[in-house]
Amino acid sequence: MTVHFIGAGPGAPDLITVRGLRLIERCPVCLYAGSLVPQEVVKAAPESARVIDTAPMTLDEIIAEIEAAHERGEDVARVHSGDPSLYGAIAEQIRRLEALQIPYDITPGVPAFAAAAAALKLELTIPEVCQTVILTRTAMKSSSMPSGEELSTLGKSGATLAIHLSVRNIPHIQRELMPLDAYGPNCPAIIAYRVGWEDEAFIHSTLGELHRAAREERPSTRSRSMIALTLVMCLNSQPANCHAEDVAFDGSIMQCAMFGQAVAANYMNGRPKWSLQRYRCSSRRLKDA
Repeated sequence: MTVHFIGAGPGAPDLITVRGLRLIERCPVCLYAGSLVPQEVVKAAPESARVIDTAPMTLDEIIAEIEAAHERGEDVARVHSGDPSLYGAIAEQIRRLEALQIPYDITPGVPAFAAAAAALKLELTIPEVCQTVILTRTAMKSSSMPSGEELSTLGKSGATLAIHLSVRNIPHIQRELMPLDAYGPNCPAIIAYRVGWEDEAFIHSTLGELHRAAREERPSTRSRSMIALTLVMCLNSQPANCHAEDVAFDGSIMQCAMFGQAVAANYMNGRPKWSLQRYRCSSRRLKDA
């Protein structure tokens, strides 16, 4: 029995590697994060397979599923988005598997930054221009950055920066990088959103204008309907009593990713008996009233 950590790529189902797909096709257990991995990828699992969306599960619950599979002698396909080694949160799972002496291996996937470069038809390492690409992110409420990995420090290299998980932190990115000679306000900058998915979007701007460009980005003229902002909320007095509600977001899918949190908070202010567990923006559009 082996747990196979598999990189599914950034979005498009056909970007998964041949090895990754073949592993999914033969594993009797398939665990995946439904909010990050397309359904089309896990549909390749055997018809009799135990296929579980782990998005609402805790680490303990996920490990319990793996332990049960281990006792049955069944291989597990643990499917992650992009490449598991980059912001894949596999280290905590690996520590638990090693403590339980459960075998595992890792199959790489196409990382989002590489898929974005391909979609934009760009080479990231041009001779005599730039030969270094730094993959990083910015600090969020849930996790800080290690000392010495601040953008203002990394930016001293003048390298191309692929800044992940930071669409809500654009003003911080501007403050950190614009004072540096290697960048400045006129440095070309691109926001890449949900690369590889049907609703992927790119905003081309400069570092100095990036936040304004994102705020002013308009929805496609192909539709006048609104983006669905789905809120999952639970009753304070009965935490197991949860349900989802759709709230109309008047803007683009990328603007929803940036500013949906504020809309969700405002919506919940009028519902003091409920607590927001999570939210997500969807390209499934709601009809205008």
